[in-house]
Amino acid sequence: MGDVTLFSQANIARRVKAVAREIAKAPLRPEIAVPILAGAFVFAADLLRALAQEGLDLETEFIWLRTYGRAQTPGEVTVLKRPTEIVRGRTILLIDGVLDRGLTFLRAKEMLEEAGAASILSAVAVVKSHPQPVFKADHALFTASGEEFLFGYGMDREGLGRGVPDIRVKRG
Repeated sequence: MGDVTLFSQANIARRVKAVAREIAKAPLRPEIAVPILAGAFVFAADLLRALAQEGLDLETEFIWLRTYGRAQTPGEVTVLKRPTEIVRGRTILLIDGVLDRGLTFLRAKEMLEEAGAASILSAVAVVKSHPQPVFKADHALFTASGEEFLFGYGMDREGLGRGVPDIRVKRG
């Protein structure tokens, strides 16, 4: 059957603008964006541009965590790059591509708190349903079944597919 588009490029663009508007109008506004590499880089770029268009231009600090590697099921969270002192005392917008159970987000939040972040908001491209989530995103573009492995729009499938402009699943 092949790849199936779950969320089109046009739908993603509409939702990014809507979520940027939500974040920019919220009472607690972030001061610095912290995308989680590598899966968040495409979503983060789109979201940061949309936030700037809403009048909220954020500094950016990248962290790098690995949960999947080349597997299609999450494993242990490996820290490749931690946040620096730039986050101390600041309100953070933590960004990732997909939220499964939430272990990656939870580890990122712990690291940001250890680095002295004042508060942490979160945004994710896709929240996957999970029976026992450990983290809940403040903002999400979409929700999807927890059963399917997503790729595209910055998320990879065995190292490939990050440049696919929409979010897909492999079927069949």
